[in-house]
Amino acid sequence: MARFTIGEFAALTGLTPKALRIYDRLDLLAPVAVDPLTGYRSYAPEQVERARLVAALRRVGVPLARIRTITDLPAAAAAAELTSYWRQTEADLRSRRVVVHELIADLRRQEIEMMTTTTPEVQAETLLLQGSRADQADAVMAGDEVWAVADGFGPAGAAAARRAVGAVRSAGHRADALEAAFAAAAADSGDAESGCTLTVMALAGDVVTIAHLGDSRAWLMREGVLRQLTFDHSEVAALVEEGRLSDEEARLHPRRAVLNRAVSAALDSEPDITGVRVVRGDRLLLTTDGVHATLPTVRIEEILAAGTSVVAARDDLAAAIQDAGAPDNAAAVIIEIRD
Repeated sequence: MARFTIGEFAALTGLTPKALRIYDRLDLLAPVAVDPLTGYRSYAPEQVERARLVAALRRVGVPLARIRTITDLPAAAAAAELTSYWRQTEADLRSRRVVVHELIADLRRQEIEMMTTTTPEVQAETLLLQGSRADQADAVMAGDEVWAVADGFGPAGAAAARRAVGAVRSAGHRADALEAAFAAAAADSGDAESGCTLTVMALAGDVVTIAHLGDSRAWLMREGVLRQLTFDHSEVAALVEEGRLSDEEARLHPRRAVLNRAVSAALDSEPDITGVRVVRGDRLLLTTDGVHATLPTVRIEEILAAGTSVVAARDDLAAAIQDAGAPDNAAAVIIEIRD
């Protein structure tokens, strides 16, 4: 009987070899044979359909226990079980939406004073590298107390990224003005297949307002500790946040770079808006994924915490990306809060 190696089976099913090993340990998708000497796994042709179903169910976030139930049922019963799961998922989302809207309305009514009257002095330095890419689709902007990075995708992505950072240059720090700038950028993003990520920081008083879409990131370095301030808007990141995918599965996931929110006419383009107080000595950082997907967080933290000047930190960040092979476009802004 013909059998597939784990590599062949992975290519056929859309699962990586490492993911197949995970599902073997979970008794969800066991190989038909394991060589006692080498440990090599073999899979049968009749397992392909089940494996593809497992991959698809994990992609939409079905929990492993529910997948085991679905894959053990005949086709009609499996369809009914999946329908039941999805109806409950949508009902849960509607309930959560009501609670979230109530919380937002309550917080906005509180009228909390979030800023001092004096905006501190800052120093900001930008970084823009083309890396190994044939074209530059990242963009960076440093304005008067407003900074942004963007990463374009699709045929018109490079232009979309440049227009997006331009749209927020004079938006100011108010949430409604930033939302309007994001909407204008989305309307001007090009064809339906194009768009960009966009992450913005706007300083007023001692509060930095952050507006964000996509998988570029905003960070805060305080007392030597680097903290991510934004959440990646990707299919896989959402599943990890909900506990439906493990970090290990996420790193292996074939759709880990697929965005579900971005500055694009074809995607949800309402940004996340948040704020953080800053104090003297803080360093703020904006990065596209050509930075944080190339360098581990601990390496970025080391560079920002080294005690060197902002210019030197920028240069050290660029050198670290180059040493790692610079596989992608990379854009960053480093901002230091002074007096």
